[in-house]
Amino acid sequence: MMGDRATLDFYEREAPSYTLSGREGPARHLDNFLSRLAPGARILELGCGGGRDAAHMLKRGFDVVPTDGSAAMAKKGQERIGIAVQVMRFDELDAVEEYDAVWAHASIHHMPFDGLPDVLRRIARALKPGGWHYANFKLGEGEARDTFGRLYNFPPEEELRAAYAAIPDWDFVDVLRYEDGGLDKVMRDWMAITMHKKPA
Repeated sequence: MMGDRATLDFYEREAPSYTLSGREGPARHLDNFLSRLAPGARILELGCGGGRDAAHMLKRGFDVVPTDGSAAMAKKGQERIGIAVQVMRFDELDAVEEYDAVWAHASIHHMPFDGLPDVLRRIARALKPGGWHYANFKLGEGEARDTFGRLYNFPPEEELRAAYAAIPDWDFVDVLRYEDGGLDKVMRDWMAITMHKKPA
């Protein structure tokens, strides 16, 4: 299952202006997530965008591997953080027990919902035993596009929980609901999920 073409095209086209919009500091849940990790832990970031979160993780001394599905966004992120950003779609992740953590802030919610289980399995496989994963999602009643034409999986809470619970390799640690906006300025219900892969 490939990512949504129209969504990737949006980020290719809008990368210069997109990276200048939105929040200036790191994502609201990033520091809490990083507090769970050992110093210098190796973190894969899925959907690094303009590099705000990667820059913060690097500043805190973590070994960050930033990726983005859009070549234009990867270029902007690389300009900001000064290290290579790999161009990689979520469904191209094929690492095996390589990372201490996988950070996916406001990224895999663009994956068509029928492709999300495969992406979650890939994330779980990429984590070392005892590794950590974070992702957040805009909740809803199923796939839809925003005013910019970007696809969101907009899962109902029960279906999102079930997709994560279907993978036996990890356990829920935190599930947080909150309200927030986005580039389209529409306030929505979000869910942030933190998973812990079972130790060997």
